[in-house]
Amino acid sequence: MDTHDRVDGLSTETETGNEGFAASDAPVPADRRALNIAHRLKESAARYPNKRAVVYPAGWDESNRVAYTQLTFSQLDKESDCLAHGLERVGIKRGTRTILMVPPSLDFFALTYALFKIGAVPVVVDPGMGIKRMIQCLKESKPEAFIGIAKAHLLRWRYPAFFATVTTWVSVGRRWFPGAFSLKQVHQRPWVPYPPAATYVDEPAAILFTTGSTGPAKGVVYTHGNFDAQVRQIQNHFGIGPEEIDLPTFPLFSLFDPALGMTAVIPDMDPTRPADADPEKLIDIIEDHGVTTMFGSPALLNRLGDHGRSTGATLPSLRRVISAGAPVSPDIIEKFSGMLAAEAEIHTPYGATEAMPVLSIDSAEILGSTRKFSEQGYGICVGRPVGDIEVGIIRITDNPIEHWSDDLLVETGEIGEIVVKGDVVTRRYFDRPQAEMAAKIQDDDAFWHRMGDVGWQDNKDRVWFCGRKSHRVITDNGPLFTIPCEAIFNQHPAVFRSALVGIGRPPHQKPVICIELNKGDKGVNKEVLKHELLNLAAKHPMTHEIKTVLFHEGFPVDIRHNAKIYREQLAEWAAT
Repeated sequence: MDTHDRVDGLSTETETGNEGFAASDAPVPADRRALNIAHRLKESAARYPNKRAVVYPAGWDESNRVAYTQLTFSQLDKESDCLAHGLERVGIKRGTRTILMVPPSLDFFALTYALFKIGAVPVVVDPGMGIKRMIQCLKESKPEAFIGIAKAHLLRWRYPAFFATVTTWVSVGRRWFPGAFSLKQVHQRPWVPYPPAATYVDEPAAILFTTGSTGPAKGVVYTHGNFDAQVRQIQNHFGIGPEEIDLPTFPLFSLFDPALGMTAVIPDMDPTRPADADPEKLIDIIEDHGVTTMFGSPALLNRLGDHGRSTGATLPSLRRVISAGAPVSPDIIEKFSGMLAAEAEIHTPYGATEAMPVLSIDSAEILGSTRKFSEQGYGICVGRPVGDIEVGIIRITDNPIEHWSDDLLVETGEIGEIVVKGDVVTRRYFDRPQAEMAAKIQDDDAFWHRMGDVGWQDNKDRVWFCGRKSHRVITDNGPLFTIPCEAIFNQHPAVFRSALVGIGRPPHQKPVICIELNKGDKGVNKEVLKHELLNLAAKHPMTHEIKTVLFHEGFPVDIRHNAKIYREQLAEWAAT
């Protein structure tokens, strides 16, 4: 007998496979086509059954070197089948919003793809954002099931009201919690194939929370169509082949690897603290496994680049490096490039939790063409549209825009807000209609997403990023944008980074530049340096009205990539 669940307003069948779909000669709307991202794993298992899918550090051997455990694609597919059967048996069905709090591991991959196969909706929150913010996000997702390690289960004892909607609990690891199923109990043997649910293109596949670096964290609803489009765009744009071995230093990005047929080697590091990663450990992993592709935040590339310059270490196996999460300075790219073979490329794609990848540019074009303009205050070039993504630059406003009109677009070369449209762009937030009104613009049957960033487009179809819209400083003489202004001050050799903030209310804000010095320059004469920085500012039209310089010991930065500066916090500090 067929049963039905309500999944965020969509009526969907809970049976697996294609049963339950009525035969009809009528064309099926594009967003009603059956599609489940878990089929990507099954395809990889069929093509490369004995190839390593996930490699995970499992301790240290007698020679004091890290030892690894692994799953092949066939094993990962079967493990997720066994878990899918078991999870469904204990109450996790199609559409069940399921908190997943398991660190990068073999279990993390098997559980995630098991949930995709069921058609359940994993809810993923960065643990590094702080306990109070994290549990608020979890509560906001109205979860119905919870899968987590022991530390995660302690949260439900400490904050029971935040998990009042949860009816199914699963504990991962050796420690067992009363009222929870252990993973061993859930894991169903012997193996029986689990056909992925016939989910729709527009059916929710996951809820991923933003870090909330420029406002409240929001649950972004990913559909199976969004994930599938991302896999296609990543594979086509970066030319990823089946022989690739990836080092994903950000857990969520690692989930693309099985869908791409790529081996994922999980690093021995804290993914919430990339700037503190041990360079020697990462270099050992890259050498041990012949890693060809790596994702790293700008903070991680900076740390590795410093290590490479001081030790002469190189990474000859790497063919491509992808860095995102925050603007990547040309200095970091140049420094890290010194560790790579001549033919290797560093790509700096642009996007957000709501839409990625959107734009991309490689290191050769940055160092050979756009760098000199970035250093003169033109912004950071983030490249050209990826795949079939449409990009526009519209007039800056903080108000919602209900309907699209070409009249919203600014002239080429004029700074405005970046908007995007395409299959990788998510349609909505979970239970946040006001946020959707502020971020989405209806365009007939489609929509544009407002990135919340400002920038401009040149006559070569490249977009130049000039900062967050909410970070612009609006003075009596007009707006100042963070990235162009900060580039002027960053030219000084004593400056590690700078941050433009405004004091007061727009449109009468006072611009202030905050300076974080290089770690080796703590003894610098700050009065002399301040005079030099103000002289720099006076030479450029975009910075000449900045008359206040403040020195800060260490900027507050985002948890996810340790690179986005929390300018709101700096503005409060500057005002005191």
